Amino acid sequence: MSFVINMTFVRPQGFDIAGFQSVLNYQYFFIFLLVVYMATLFSNGFLMAIILFVDNLHTPKYIAIFNLSIIDVGYSTTIIPKSAEVFLSTSTFVKYESCLTQMFFVLFFSAMESFSIAILAYDRLISICFPLHCKTINTNSRMVSIIVITGTVPLVASVITVYLLTHLSFCNSVTVNSYYCDYGPMFNMACNDNTPNWAMAYFSIVVFFCGPLTFILISYVCIVVTLLKIASATERQKAFKTCIAHLLLVGIFFIPLLGIYITSWAKITVSVNTRIFNTSLAAALPPLLNPIIYTLKTEEIMNEVKKLFNRRLLTVF
Repeated sequence: MSFVINMTFVRPQGFDIAGFQSVLNYQYFFIFLLVVYMATLFSNGFLMAIILFVDNLHTPKYIAIFNLSIIDVGYSTTIIPKSAEVFLSTSTFVKYESCLTQMFFVLFFSAMESFSIAILAYDRLISICFPLHCKTINTNSRMVSIIVITGTVPLVASVITVYLLTHLSFCNSVTVNSYYCDYGPMFNMACNDNTPNWAMAYFSIVVFFCGPLTFILISYVCIVVTLLKIASATERQKAFKTCIAHLLLVGIFFIPLLGIYITSWAKITVSVNTRIFNTSLAAALPPLLNPIIYTLKTEEIMNEVKKLFNRRLLTVF
């Protein structure tokens, strides 16, 4: 491995991605991730097309869902194809610039994923807890503004994070103990002071994960309290099923990542295989399940799909 000395920083030509350690036939896991990725593209693409072409769905709720679908596709695309390419080929080497580019998009889309789920919780909170004022509080323009604002913060933070990494020197190991260019394992390999990187990691955990997760949980507590007060038994049962499904998705995304981040924060050693398994499922499963749980199982979307299908049949026959 050759190194380039840039000013006072020692930079490698690239990094070796370690992947699973002592796991036989690990290639099948990445094939599974590729299958999940293809299904994610189809389900989210189908959903975005419906929302885009059906005027009745141009509402704050579906603007938020459309945004989530874009983030889902982006998040999966930044990790899964490149990881599959690396581990299904004979070379695990990734160039320095390519590694930092992937890291930037992973950081951005993962933060946006948590914000997007929080935005949907906000939409449900307004709709259920403030039904009389819902249309005045939650307008299309306001929803777009919320999405833009919540997208700007992760964008700036991701730029700063990658910039800080470019000021690290890698004198010894260049093997990243993950399945992609993972920020935590990378800055921990540095041989100079990485205190600013630790500070940025703490900031990201609090702002981009703990913050949205806390808001989501508080929102659903308020929703449950409201439903218990005003809804009939049938309505409560239906609403609770929806809430449970949403919270399961929240758990699938947040719990594996928070587990990794908290153990890193506490400087508890976690096996590479555990880290890879947790982070890969958090990147693969929520983008696949989000369009199914949030919309494709809802009566409103299915009615629009039936209408489009019937129109198609009429044009054919």
